[in-house]
Amino acid sequence: MNLERIYDQYSEMLFRLSYSMLQSREDAEDVLQDVFVKILSRPFDFNSAEHERAWLVRVTLNRCHDILRKKKIRRYTPLEDIVSLPAEEKDMSILREVQALPSDKREVVLLRYFEDFSVQQIAEILHITPSAVKMRLARARELLKEILNYEE
Repeated sequence: MNLERIYDQYSEMLFRLSYSMLQSREDAEDVLQDVFVKILSRPFDFNSAEHERAWLVRVTLNRCHDILRKKKIRRYTPLEDIVSLPAEEKDMSILREVQALPSDKREVVLLRYFEDFSVQQIAEILHITPSAVKMRLARARELLKEILNYEE
């Protein structure tokens, strides 16, 4: 296993995925570091490049979920800060709407539309069936359509 090759090949994608999930540069960098420390601590034998990429994405998503769980427990925004936000900041972009989706739907949307994984690849990464991926994508699109039409 060549760690430098793996880093060069996947670090940008894993960082984008982490940043999309966490909306924090520092947290995304931490996730990236954690993933590569995990590889260093126990070298893995991957059957193929697809297996290698799927493993890296799965470990990245798992680490993101860990961080989100911790943040959910510690999340606190003073009311004064919310009221004082300018109107432009209250308007949400599509990416922010994707961030608001439930975790299972957000994952498939990010992997499919932001990272360009196929339905089959997503199914393998998440250990679910392709039909489950398609259903989650359809439900996510419906939720986004409702939210975006509501705001217009």
